Amino acid sequence: MKNRILPVLAAAALAALPGIAQADVITLGNSDLNKSFTVDYNGYTGSGAIDGLASQIVFTLTGTTATSYTLGYAVTNTSGAPITDSRVSGFGFNTDPTISGASSTGTYSVTALNSNVPNVGSVDVCFKGGGGTNSCAGGGGGGVGLGDSGSGTLTLSFASPITSLTLSDFFARYQSISGAGATTSAVGSGTISTSSGGSSSGGTPVPEPGMFGLFALGVGALMLRRRRPSSAPQFVAA
Repeated sequence: MKNRILPVLAAAALAALPGIAQADVITLGNSDLNKSFTVDYNGYTGSGAIDGLASQIVFTLTGTTATSYTLGYAVTNTSGAPITDSRVSGFGFNTDPTISGASSTGTYSVTALNSNVPNVGSVDVCFKGGGGTNSCAGGGGGGVGLGDSGSGTLTLSFASPITSLTLSDFFARYQSISGAGATTSAVGSGTISTSSGGSSSGGTPVPEPGMFGLFALGVGALMLRRRRPSSAPQFVAA
């Protein structure tokens, strides 16, 4: 009976991951000028996913130099029922190589580097609709409200010349949420839905917040099971 418990525990941990986020990646080079890719964002908190909370951003590579990449962005707040109000106060991602600086114009004109995002962790850069502090958690009163859109440009700078840029771990920050019980702020992970340029991945499955503990419990139990020598006789079929 004990031999059956551990595999079942691990299987339960894996089965509990139906709503996984996607750690999508896209790589852009000088030849991808004027090419675009669309990122769709969900919504979640530390306690799980939030139905109806969603947004979309279309990024377009508009210019490059030896040490900078400039992209246009168009943000749409696509939240719907049961959400009755929400505001996309900011968005961001990680970069490879790591940026040395960033600037932005338009709806999201405030930038922050190397900041923590609730339920996400540390990120290389975020762009906010307000709140002039180096924090990706806030966004002042700016951003894009329910059913609205906003646009602008963002420029990423690098300390040394580069030939390509990889973006990953896309996230959006939501505030002023109504229709999700007591939840008034949240984040969303992004998946690349379409791409007309650059090379993109289909996404690597990443458990959503709150699922890592269960997953680790199951995997850890299996590892312990494999390391422990068995005292039972071993039989080999003839």
